[in-house]
Amino acid sequence: MAGLTFRNFDKPDETRPFADAKGRLDVFNTEGGAVGRAVFEPGWRWSEHIKPLAGTESCQSAHTGYVVSGRMKIVMDDGESGEIGPGDFIEIAPGHDAYVLGDEPCVALDWTGYGDYAKPVSG
Repeated sequence: MAGLTFRNFDKPDETRPFADAKGRLDVFNTEGGAVGRAVFEPGWRWSEHIKPLAGTESCQSAHTGYVVSGRMKIVMDDGESGEIGPGDFIEIAPGHDAYVLGDEPCVALDWTGYGDYAKPVSG
């Protein structure tokens, strides 16, 4: 492990675009796992823009992260829901849909749920 590492999300290891140009995921592959910055554009909705890539009925990634800007609504499979926005720390269990609120992109950092997020299903 390096003693000190500096990285900039303007030069990620990988960028995964979302369907219909509704955003992207910039990923760093670290010794501790993938760390990502997602930019969700207005109009983005998981069930429309990621579901075709994931091949599941709802998002099955667990997320631990931080919302930098914008707003999003999260709706769990059991109906529980909540809104997140700038400065919010988030922990979201698998089994949810989500969508951007308003006309500003929602930017979020995540250090647990983006390893395979927005990757096309193989097979």
